[in-house]
Amino acid sequence: MKRILTTIIYIICLTVLVACSHNTTGIPASEKNTAQENDLKIAVVYFSATGNTKAVAELIADEAKADIYEIIPDKKYTEDDLNYNNDNCRANLEMKDDASRPSIKNDLSAITEYDVIYLGYPIWWSDMPMPVYTFLESYDFSEKKVVIFATSGGSGFGNTVRELKTSAPESEFVEGKVLNGYSTAKIADWVKSLNI
Repeated sequence: MKRILTTIIYIICLTVLVACSHNTTGIPASEKNTAQENDLKIAVVYFSATGNTKAVAELIADEAKADIYEIIPDKKYTEDDLNYNNDNCRANLEMKDDASRPSIKNDLSAITEYDVIYLGYPIWWSDMPMPVYTFLESYDFSEKKVVIFATSGGSGFGNTVRELKTSAPESEFVEGKVLNGYSTAKIADWVKSLNI
């Protein structure tokens, strides 16, 4: 009888050990993030002059379990700089000059270590703000997947996808969404729908 009881306990212990060994992460297989399974490094990089794009970027970073970086221009944009009714405001003058590349204050070279980059910015005159061009042309984005998102007062992506490919031709760009007024839940659904 003692021998039978010992054998039963041994079988139960062995069954538990085998079952546990199939999931070493402690995360149910149905809930594993694809990026985690593929060991992808993910970052969210954003430029935000008024804070709208920043708020969206933070929600995306939370959902994607990504590191987050801000593109910070050397000279901060003031309210007067963004007065689009004034033809001579800083933003308007920059957007009219295709060669304009405002300098960036912070070092973002760590971004080259990531596999997937969510890149966010406001839409200015149907285009990316010029500091985003500075960022893209300052680092090597070869073989990176770049998912773009934006905020806008009313327009879509405009020419930005074409311009992105010009500034970083070796990257794979994924046109995301203009995320105006999206709730936290809708942003989470969008990030999940990308299957990254």
